[in-house]
Amino acid sequence: MKKLTKITLIAFIFCIFNACKPQPVSVIFDTDMSPDYDDVGALAILHALADSGEVKILATVSSNMYANAVPCIEIINTYFKRPDIPLGAPRKGPNMIDPRFGEKYDYWPDILPEKYPHKVKSSADAPDAVQVYRRILSEQPDASVNIITVGFLTNVAALLQSPPDQFSNLDGKALIKKKVRRLISMAGSFPNGREFNVHIDSLASITVFNDWPTPVLLSGFEIGRDILTGLRLVASDIQNSPVKDAFSMGLKLDIHGRNSWDQTAALVGSRGTQKYFDTVKGRMLVNMDGSNTWQDDPNGPHERLIWKMPKEQLTRIIEDLMMYEP
Repeated sequence: MKKLTKITLIAFIFCIFNACKPQPVSVIFDTDMSPDYDDVGALAILHALADSGEVKILATVSSNMYANAVPCIEIINTYFKRPDIPLGAPRKGPNMIDPRFGEKYDYWPDILPEKYPHKVKSSADAPDAVQVYRRILSEQPDASVNIITVGFLTNVAALLQSPPDQFSNLDGKALIKKKVRRLISMAGSFPNGREFNVHIDSLASITVFNDWPTPVLLSGFEIGRDILTGLRLVASDIQNSPVKDAFSMGLKLDIHGRNSWDQTAALVGSRGTQKYFDTVKGRMLVNMDGSNTWQDDPNGPHERLIWKMPKEQLTRIIEDLMMYEP
């Protein structure tokens, strides 16, 4: 009888522990990998948080049609021992590189595929990103997925406008409303400006920020601009890392460190804002030329980051996560 009571007590404690244990945040990561290498840092952060049990990476898709965008995503996933994360790419949309690189400097998206293992030879060979979205979302519990976009809004606009298919009898907007908890986007410049991710595919941006049916959290240009990372990573003794390699090549141009636009979105899309930023609610309005303005509104559908944690402390946190080794 005493033995049975003890076993029952252990089982009860086990159940309580697991009920109280935080569940990982389910994330789909949407990146324009190639025009900038802060995307590499953002994906490294997600993998570090996945290894700590804070994040579950459901899919990694490119919003950029550049041939080596998806191979570079796969290389990073493989380095972090997650080679089977679903990949995707758009069937039409922007095809962008960083024009600052030329004959003088190696271009990291073209060098990484020569050095590290990967299966997908070109972004054109990857599955359709919208189909990946629809399949993954249809399989998830309701209101459980954070979509983190750190590139063009091409894929999520196409998802929003997608019809029912073999994965779900819901159209895109209804599927998003049912399955997505929040869209976290590195997009816009506040209170106004013309930010790269938004203006490169301005029609997609207008569609998303006018019609997205769940809460939207925005990390604006002015946030990541002042968080310079990469120097400690490059100076470290980390070996055979595509993350370090990308920053080593990129920092030949950015000698004081690279702005951490995308890493801020990855961080708050995984851990929330409370420790790092305050927020203000309102509405982001996108114009046809890709510029944006902001209207404060306590009942608005959008929320944007404003500073709280000292920049030096936040920079350290972000770069520590970027330096994680699997």
